Amino acid sequence: MGSLFRSEEMTLCQLFLQSEAAYACVSELGELGLVQFRDLNPDVNAFHRKFVNEVRRCDEMERKLRYLEKEIRRDGIPMLEIPGECPEAPQPREMIDLEATFEKLENELREVNQNAEALKRNYLELTELKHILRKTQVFFDEMADPSREEEQVTLLGEEGLMAGGQALKLGYAD
Repeated sequence: MGSLFRSEEMTLCQLFLQSEAAYACVSELGELGLVQFRDLNPDVNAFHRKFVNEVRRCDEMERKLRYLEKEIRRDGIPMLEIPGECPEAPQPREMIDLEATFEKLENELREVNQNAEALKRNYLELTELKHILRKTQVFFDEMADPSREEEQVTLLGEEGLMAGGQALKLGYAD
């Protein structure tokens, strides 16, 4: 197998392929790794090319795969990596299945991330409320202590102490 350096001998060829066989031929040539393609229509806008929809679908699938890989790496999940091995190009009929699988995985992962964030927020809110209840329980326990009547009078006033004596007996349980 050669490489595409300037010092190597090369041959310029022009291929004419039928539309039906183009995908299979190009994928086989690409897997060999011995071909370099030249654009013979550089003036044509990328959106006016024949296979622009397929390229967009591949770009979108690649984006989804990058997102999945980033999330897997972030969570520290080991991945099987085979260096130097490129998978074969899937057949067009397999592309639809791959696209649906990637879409499903991306949606499920986004939902899991949203649920994890909601759970974390709920946990923090509940922890905060638990600490508030503990502090108020300590406050009410101190206020219910008969030896601290002078502080109670200062905080509540004599009328409040008479009317609110029942309120000081309230307590919160964890």
